[in-house]
Amino acid sequence: MTFVHWLQHSTVGLLLLALIGIAMLLFLIIRLKTEPFIALLVAGLVVALAAGLPVSQIVGTAQKSSTSLLETGFGGILGHIALIIGLGTLIGAVLEWSGGAEVLTGQLLRIFGEDRAPLAMGLSGLIFGIPVFFDVGIFVFAPLVYVVTKRTGKSIVLFAMPLLAGLSIVHAFLPPHPGPVVAAGLLHVSLGWLILIGLLCGIPAWLVGGLAYSLWIGKKINLPVPAEMLAVEDAPSSSSAASSSSSSDEDRKPHIGLVAFIIGLPLLLILFGTFGSLFLPKKSPINGVATFIGTPGVALAIAALLGFWLLGFRRGMTKEKAAELSAKALRPVGMILLVVGAGGFFGAVLSATGIGKVLASSMSAAGLPIIVLAYLISCALRLAQGSATVAITLTAGIVAPLVADAHYSQPHLALIAIAISAGSIIASHVNDGGFWMVSRAFGIPVRETLASWTALETVLSVSGFVMAGALSLII
Repeated sequence: MTFVHWLQHSTVGLLLLALIGIAMLLFLIIRLKTEPFIALLVAGLVVALAAGLPVSQIVGTAQKSSTSLLETGFGGILGHIALIIGLGTLIGAVLEWSGGAEVLTGQLLRIFGEDRAPLAMGLSGLIFGIPVFFDVGIFVFAPLVYVVTKRTGKSIVLFAMPLLAGLSIVHAFLPPHPGPVVAAGLLHVSLGWLILIGLLCGIPAWLVGGLAYSLWIGKKINLPVPAEMLAVEDAPSSSSAASSSSSSDEDRKPHIGLVAFIIGLPLLLILFGTFGSLFLPKKSPINGVATFIGTPGVALAIAALLGFWLLGFRRGMTKEKAAELSAKALRPVGMILLVVGAGGFFGAVLSATGIGKVLASSMSAAGLPIIVLAYLISCALRLAQGSATVAITLTAGIVAPLVADAHYSQPHLALIAIAISAGSIIASHVNDGGFWMVSRAFGIPVRETLASWTALETVLSVSGFVMAGALSLII
């Protein structure tokens, strides 16, 4: 038996091939600084060729390419998530443009008062983080954190960490963010169940990390607003947002109820569609309505259209401004979709070569529950290469064969997806762009960022996984 034949047809050889593919992926991303989507594509092609798959199966032929792994791997997952991520991004963009974040934070600060400002900032991140990307949320809320920090004379860490915890937990656990949507697509779990399980796991994790740990570390690390941030803090738009001192600015801002309506509408519609189909009569008109408006793409389209009308056009937004805002918001989505599509291709290769089944049987033999294995794999990939999206996409591709024939219920699949998402945010450190974003946006030195942000992400990750594991024992 030749080495190549052994590599392609033995259990140990296929496992070695999987390790080589993952090692190549990490080498390309970490050492050569290759774009993740290119690294995933190259690693997938190399593994497919090394496993002996026919070229026609990998990339198709000149006459027919639609059944190739490259086409189905990319297209299969993107067909599920592209619309969701794109529409969710547009909702976040119009909320940001209208000043919804400032209204939300201002109202929460008035309700809780300055003594409970960390709680107000945390809730702002938790609520407003649903429709906006993590990095957008940081730069929208950073000036408000500067204002509160300067006003109270306390540490910027005390207010930044609860905010970041809220933004991070919804980014990891709830649609329409890329990570949970990708996990749901690859594991074939309903977004309605994912929203419900994500809330059940995410809110307790936020209470542990976003409140308990953040309040503790905020008192241990005393950092003022950096001098270079004071100019931003004194800007008219930021100061008026936090203090509500400008009545003319206040008149132009949307009502808090309208902001909450736009944020919560798509989640409620998706939940209505998911559970309406379970409890309503199958052939009733209301069931058909629930199914239609509860489809994630339709629910988000309704919310996006209402958002642009109520928060945009009725408040002076022109058609030209709407087009400009949409183009700007959707620009970074392209790279996310490329990474996800390439990850889908890599997962399709693992499945077609038989590596997925070998990994499934080997992991099952280890005796650990799948939910634990999923979490550990995601943690390892996150620590190694830094990207949460890559960690989720690759882990879900590896785990999918384990659950394909196991007849897991939708709640259990959602719990596995949340475990993967929880692993993808553990220990954000120097190989993660989010680490440097947090450090620079709030002027926190590297050492203190490790002690605050890195530890916070770990607390959120472990807490979220513990909740998922506990729920898996009783559901």
